[in-house]
Amino acid sequence: MAKEPGGLDLAGLLDVIEAEMKDAPDRLQWAMNECLATIGIEHAGHRARAVGIGERLEVLKDYPASPGCTSPFAPVWITEMVRRRPDA
Repeated sequence: MAKEPGGLDLAGLLDVIEAEMKDAPDRLQWAMNECLATIGIEHAGHRARAVGIGERLEVLKDYPASPGCTSPFAPVWITEMVRRRPDA
């Protein structure tokens, strides 16, 4: 799914994440957050929306990250992973 979504409706996935992630049970919230970040990292056309959803929902915003590790907060995660790309 990451690089070749093979017919997945990424806009539709973002709709579901935006509507349901904030109140999802912890494990589902983690999975939705990872999906949000992956869409934002791998699909430039959806990046701004993915970052915006993360900023609005603030899921995992205050999650502690060890020094040298990237935060699981989607806006930070997306920005950092895109920055690390050689083609960025």
